[in-house]
Amino acid sequence: MEDKLVTLAILTYSKAQILQSVLENEGIESYIHNVNLIQPVISAGVRVRIKESDLPKALKVIESSSWLSSEILHEESPKPVGSPQVLIPVDFSDYSLKACEFGFHLAERMQAEVVLLHVHFTPIYMPSLQYATDHFDVPAVENIPSIKSMLEDVHQKINKLTQDIDKKMEEGTCPRVKYTCILREGIPEEEILSYARQERPLIIVMGTRGEHQKDLELIGSVTAEVIERSPTFVYAIPERAPSKPIEDIHKVALFTSFDQRDLIAFDSLITTFKDNQFEVTFIHINSHEEKRKWNEITLAGIKEYFKKQYPDIEFNYLSVDEEYLLDNLDRFVQENRIDVICTSNYKRNIFARLFNPSIARKMLFHSNTPLLIIK
Repeated sequence: MEDKLVTLAILTYSKAQILQSVLENEGIESYIHNVNLIQPVISAGVRVRIKESDLPKALKVIESSSWLSSEILHEESPKPVGSPQVLIPVDFSDYSLKACEFGFHLAERMQAEVVLLHVHFTPIYMPSLQYATDHFDVPAVENIPSIKSMLEDVHQKINKLTQDIDKKMEEGTCPRVKYTCILREGIPEEEILSYARQERPLIIVMGTRGEHQKDLELIGSVTAEVIERSPTFVYAIPERAPSKPIEDIHKVALFTSFDQRDLIAFDSLITTFKDNQFEVTFIHINSHEEKRKWNEITLAGIKEYFKKQYPDIEFNYLSVDEEYLLDNLDRFVQENRIDVICTSNYKRNIFARLFNPSIARKMLFHSNTPLLIIK
């Protein structure tokens, strides 16, 4: 059976080269993807990939270096700056415009300004092309649309978007919230995350394509990458989700293991959305090991804690087996009229990220209900 490749790290080109050199010195074969073929030095979001069988050894190499660990696990502590912001990445698709509409109403409620961020990359950027191009048919530069014409098209779309927003503000269908537009070049998920780490918006509001348009093997899905690595709240709106303003969101399903990190995350949720009257259903996901530990006595203690800490909130509790979660998720949401699904997404080690995708990432591809990632 062929040993498949897995992504070990996403770095700048220069740092990817350093990591590749370190790995090869340890006898680990590695490959670099996502390189700008014309100007490799300016490439960002470069993926270092290795054989799956080499992963345990590679992880030991990474953990032995504080620099590599910091770069790959993104453990730096960015400084909070600026006034409150709601960040809305846009690509001018219908689903991103849907997120834009929700984001403006949310910004008004949070007394924040809106930042519309569009990320583009040049046509000569080959997202999945290995740097060694000897065996690949690379298109000639003269056959690629000019960067100038591409940028002109982007600016036309941005102008059209701002005109539509201003018109809706005049008509009263969009709140009069201060907003700015930012244009960046690079890999969308990397630029969104970079902006979030630098500016620390209150929340990122993103649209996602419908399930029929997704490739579940596409590890680089922009929204999936952002919810995995964002330093702040992320609100992901599926293409088929019904339009509902923030003030009409009341029924919340929160996936939790009831550990200390989840308790902190829940308090952050209630504090951030203090104006909403939530009815919360806690969903505890049982693994085979947890089935033996989870009992009515444990649940009784949890119920007492939340009743004491949050007397004005109505709570429900549900315990489900992990293997049946995704199959029953849509049915559960419909039967209970859930408005939004919430989960915390605290940092996990790189091994867990590669082989045990978060509940958030799984649900992103299996539900038509908005997903709120709590930080």
